[in-house]
Amino acid sequence: MKLIGSHSSPYTRKVRVVLAEKKIEVDFVIDSPWLPESQVPGINPLGKIPVLVLDDETPLFDSRVIVEYIDNVTPNNKLFPAPNRERTEVKRWEALADGVCDAAVAALLESRRTKAQRNNDWIARQQDKVTRSLAFMASELGEKPFCMGTHFSMADIAVGTALGYLSFRFPEIAWQESHANLDKLNTKLLQRPSFADTIPKD
Repeated sequence: MKLIGSHSSPYTRKVRVVLAEKKIEVDFVIDSPWLPESQVPGINPLGKIPVLVLDDETPLFDSRVIVEYIDNVTPNNKLFPAPNRERTEVKRWEALADGVCDAAVAALLESRRTKAQRNNDWIARQQDKVTRSLAFMASELGEKPFCMGTHFSMADIAVGTALGYLSFRFPEIAWQESHANLDKLNTKLLQRPSFADTIPKD
């Protein structure tokens, strides 16, 4: 298998963390759909990363599809529980964290437009989504050591990836100061090699 993505993509990082946690090795191919010579559109018609290309050349896209597939490849270190209410809770955390990444990426791309083209109201709307979501995450986490209580799961990977992306692209948000419990969780996650070895970079 090979994973196509970039070091700066939070969605790619989420997949890389899952691969590391599951102890699955794949070829990591650096590519970005923003590059004129990118091969991504020819592999994923949506023109987005990450893409996991299976041994039979089948491309899987959307990080949520990819991580669920990977978790089912081997029985070790299960990150998703069996289908039940708990699994729904894990996927809800993942949807929330991915939504934070969606809003942050949208704000970043808009901020890179020329001043004449830039829509500051749009940026503010995305930033409001991030602010509300961080408060919701902190409230839901409470004093628990992990998102789902006492055990590490896909929920923590998704949240840790989102927090890492905010620190990378929007350090001025300073969520560590306003949400100490999220900072505590993030510090714990960064002690895991899967997170420490995949810190985002340009």
